[in-house]
Amino acid sequence: MQAASGTKGGSSGSPVIDWQGRAVALNAGSKSSSASAFFLPLERVVRALKFLQKGGDSYMSKWEAVSIPRGTLQATFLHKGFDEIRRLGLQSETEQMARRASAQGETGMLVVDSVVPGGPAHNHLEPGDVLVRVNGEVITQFLKLETLLDGSVEQKIELQIERGGTPLSVQLPVQDLHSITPAHFLEVSGAVIHPLSYQQARNFRFQCGLVYVSEPGYMLFRAGVPRHAIIKKFAGQVISKLEDLISVLSKLSRGARVPLEYISYMDRHRRKSVLVTVDRHEWYAPPRIYTRDDSSGLWTAKPAFQYMLPSSGVNGEATHMEHIHQDNHQELTDGVTSMETSCEHASAELRSRDETGIGSKKRRVGEDLSSDVVVADCSLNETGEVKLEDTTAVENAVLRDYQGATATAANASIAERVIEPTLVMFEVHVPPSCMLDGVHSQHFFGTGVIIYHSRSMGLVAVDKNTVAISASDVMLSFAAYPIEIPGEVVFLHPVHNYAIVAYDPSALGPVGASVVHAAELLPEPALRRGDSVYLVGLSRSLQATSRKSVVTNPCAALNIGSADCPRYRATNMEVIELDTDFGSTFSGVLTDEHGRVQAVWGSFSTQLKFGCNTSEDHQFVRGVPVYAVSQVLDKIISGANGPPLLINGVKRPMPLVRILEVELYPTLLSKARSFGLSDDWIQALVKKDPVRRQVLRVKGCLAGSKAESLLEQGDMVLSINKEPVTCFRDIENVCQALDNGDNGGNLNMTIFRQGREIDLLVGTDVRDGNGTTRVINWCGCIVQDPHPAVRALGFLPEEGHGVYVARWCHGSPVHRYGLYALQWIVEVNGKATPDLDAFANVTKELEHGEFVRVRTVHLNGKPRVLTLKQDLHYWPTWELRFDPETAIWRRRVIKTLDCCNS
Repeated sequence: MQAASGTKGGSSGSPVIDWQGRAVALNAGSKSSSASAFFLPLERVVRALKFLQKGGDSYMSKWEAVSIPRGTLQATFLHKGFDEIRRLGLQSETEQMARRASAQGETGMLVVDSVVPGGPAHNHLEPGDVLVRVNGEVITQFLKLETLLDGSVEQKIELQIERGGTPLSVQLPVQDLHSITPAHFLEVSGAVIHPLSYQQARNFRFQCGLVYVSEPGYMLFRAGVPRHAIIKKFAGQVISKLEDLISVLSKLSRGARVPLEYISYMDRHRRKSVLVTVDRHEWYAPPRIYTRDDSSGLWTAKPAFQYMLPSSGVNGEATHMEHIHQDNHQELTDGVTSMETSCEHASAELRSRDETGIGSKKRRVGEDLSSDVVVADCSLNETGEVKLEDTTAVENAVLRDYQGATATAANASIAERVIEPTLVMFEVHVPPSCMLDGVHSQHFFGTGVIIYHSRSMGLVAVDKNTVAISASDVMLSFAAYPIEIPGEVVFLHPVHNYAIVAYDPSALGPVGASVVHAAELLPEPALRRGDSVYLVGLSRSLQATSRKSVVTNPCAALNIGSADCPRYRATNMEVIELDTDFGSTFSGVLTDEHGRVQAVWGSFSTQLKFGCNTSEDHQFVRGVPVYAVSQVLDKIISGANGPPLLINGVKRPMPLVRILEVELYPTLLSKARSFGLSDDWIQALVKKDPVRRQVLRVKGCLAGSKAESLLEQGDMVLSINKEPVTCFRDIENVCQALDNGDNGGNLNMTIFRQGREIDLLVGTDVRDGNGTTRVINWCGCIVQDPHPAVRALGFLPEEGHGVYVARWCHGSPVHRYGLYALQWIVEVNGKATPDLDAFANVTKELEHGEFVRVRTVHLNGKPRVLTLKQDLHYWPTWELRFDPETAIWRRRVIKTLDCCNS
């Protein structure tokens, strides 16, 4: 029914009443550009209601599902006027008969619009066929046709049609519509996969029941499989139904990489092939089958299969199977898909690049550790040695080919030829289930440089705009050898814009391990203005690109403001600026004419704000002196004092970094004089550093740091331990010297505050390079400890700091009740939650369906109390934690219902 009622959104489902007060229709929709509204007649609704009433009367104690028969031919009909039907070839005698047999005022007949392949009407009905009779009865209206189909389920009916004026008669079986409506789906790595429904089969003109990707989640998204894809082949096996896919998945190991073929409705005639990587880490719950329970109205979950095979190694093992020389891993195949949660601050894809290092002396980073040699020797069994012997001649020939190709690169400078074998292209994916620390994208690209390469361990330095957090899947592509292997994040510098990623050299094979080598780092002497350098990096096609440039500013101080959603930003850093580069998306290294790395040309993330409410993510590239990387690398190789981390099966102590958790910025001495700084101090600072002629001022202290209550905004740092300070590196050096001293990690600082010189004893903080290693998902919000970017705002709640909500998921309880990101949870039902342990203890006592009172504090300091209803059936409480003993992210369920254990 159509009426000019002018109904608005939100009134759908309201009854339409006649003048006697009887409900005659349901308000079903309206047209926003006019007053038109469309009402749904109630004939079929009344039929369904009668079935429900009859079923309800027969079930006295417990409600059970009632089946309402629905029939279909998998064909779509349209009602068209006689004038148009005559143009389709309808005979005049048929028209006259239809007019006489139909209700007065009939204006047309039913015409076939589309037929679903593989359905009962396929190859029998065609678009343009005019329906005349069904079982001998003239049918010109949808209601009669639907009534007849619903009453003839699993029976045959006779259709009389006219096709181009030619009468035809066909007998078709009426299919049960419920049989082609999916009642179960597979959830794996965040992906939702189920048999193709009749509705989507009609839209896409595919056969019902094909394996359909409703949501790609994480694993399939990472491989490039889009929504609405139809999976045709997986791990070499033909996939015709969902059970085939589950069977293949059950045989795969974590970390396996296998091919997948799919088609899409937009390009149905060509199959596309991608490589799927099974999640090595436990980003998501094991694959589960959800089945609709019509009696309870819930979708119940059960494991799709009993277990997943364990991975055969610890770091990067699965990719070995891609290469012929690793035949012991051939059984490892494809992978599991991604996840379904979408979060508030999901942002556009942004590339990122590598960043920097610390250093003190020139060194070649290629020699093996003594421990490396022992581990490598022990890992070579007799079979491996014989194999290497037998294939030596072939490998040497291949090695000469790669070396020759590198040496004869056209128009390549010496620096480019030397540095190319050390460059690595990064592709980084962040699972939606753990987008921590305000990371602004799920997909990053960038270029890194190999800083260490031995038989048992390889290390690559890259900027933190490429590897932003440790909860990432990293794939490395080498410029020296055509291979792609996984990497594992082993160190994220708490201040400097660089990360260190480890890889397994044995995954390169004998030839690859021979042609790949580490770069020579040259931390000293520091670059000066006017020095010539070579900017060398990789294009997306892994082609080395270089140009000669001149340093215009070797000590430009960064000033990056905080983003709307706090995330890592480079602070307390001096970077190198060049006269010319390759644009804001090109990263690499800066070398001298001999190919020795003097700086990392890395990407920095920032946010440009337009007006009050508009902001846009941007990136720029600068050079980071390599001394920072060199210092940390020395500690890793020589043995650090930090907690051990498993790298390629060997536990190695990782370095701790002592820092002054204060954000500083430089001020010219001319400005400092205006603030009242004495001539004596100005002369002392000029004498210390005649180039910069600046003094460092305090912009703010990180909340919770030891310096928070001592230093104030605007303080000028004049000296530390009686030595004048003029740049960030001076402070880094004195902090590192504290590790060898016995003064308790305190700095004797002389500051200038409001016209007075003050001596203070300021404590320093020790941080590791692990980043955030634990997260809890409760009611659909991702909760973590406040990360440095949040603490850099200078505020933590007085109520014991609380736990920080980093993200929230659409459709979850927190979405429904408004518990969004960028706030702390400080109390749950009146119980304090100062940290994740306390939060886990409180939430695991909460029951399913219970209303919970939550007290929060926003980033702006505004407190708030809200209530939400916990749903453990669909949103169990779980945590994800990094296990340094196995170098794997482990998922553990904290609270769930017994019926849907994950």
